[in-house]
Amino acid sequence: MTENTGYELGWDDSIENDGPDFILLQPGDYDFTVVSYERARYEGGDKLPPCDKAVLNITIEAPEGVATIKHNLYLHTSVEGLLCAFFTAIGQRQHGERQKMNWPAVPGSKGRCKVGVRTYRNKNGDDATTNEIKRFYEPVKASASAAAPQGYTPGKW
Repeated sequence: MTENTGYELGWDDSIENDGPDFILLQPGDYDFTVVSYERARYEGGDKLPPCDKAVLNITIEAPEGVATIKHNLYLHTSVEGLLCAFFTAIGQRQHGERQKMNWPAVPGSKGRCKVGVRTYRNKNGDDATTNEIKRFYEPVKASASAAAPQGYTPGKW
């Protein structure tokens, strides 16, 4: 399920880890790795009723450094296409295939996605920017010619 990456601190404990620097990626297509996920509950809103959700912790290695993006996947039929796109991107299903979601296999999965930049108003009322995943891509299938041994021409001896 989730990967335990820390422990609870006591009120009188010492602290020193500043955490990773925030990196804002330029919009574009990137390879990603799912580091972990956690099960959570969405309380509902204007566009979606209450439902379970998976909060994905995704890393992207870019020339600027390693960026971390939290991405929510809502477990609701009205956004089932987004779930299908994610599980297809990480190779757990083929396009159009009915497939049970295998959450224990999600951490460590890799794929490709389109990253965008979103501007929002933070808790202090200031404008802020963050990265967001706009879409997940299907894996590129290797062509038959790429699988043939080098130097081999079909039909020639």
